[in-house]
Amino acid sequence: MSEPLRVTSRLVIAEAELSERFSRASGPGGQGVNTTSSRVELSFDVRRSPSVPEDLRARLLARLAGRLTGGVLTVVAGEHREQRANRRAARERLAAQLRQAAAPPPKKRRPTRPTRGSQERRLASKKHRAQVKRHRRSRDD
Repeated sequence: MSEPLRVTSRLVIAEAELSERFSRASGPGGQGVNTTSSRVELSFDVRRSPSVPEDLRARLLARLAGRLTGGVLTVVAGEHREQRANRRAARERLAAQLRQAAAPPPKKRRPTRPTRGSQERRLASKKHRAQVKRHRRSRDD
């Protein structure tokens, strides 16, 4: 897996900036679960990475603030039996989180007034509903 991690067209992370740690995973694997280190922890230093443009770095740090530890984003994958599959899953998960955090903020909604037709329809609907409820009442009220 010596290829760079492509997050967006602007953000491509070099393999050297990613650090992986392996440990024994819980879950499926039978007897091999006690001998193979298939669980993967993939870490990426968002704060100090030369791959992240400065304007994007501020957005990433703000949006990922709850997930960062000292400016480092860590993703864990251990659901597969093979280390290779877990490495691939961790890379995909890291790219998805960075892609979501790097997305530009939505455009501000320009407030508009309701149209005359929509106001009339709303009032007619309310009037009709009031009549339905009025007919449910008993004559003694």
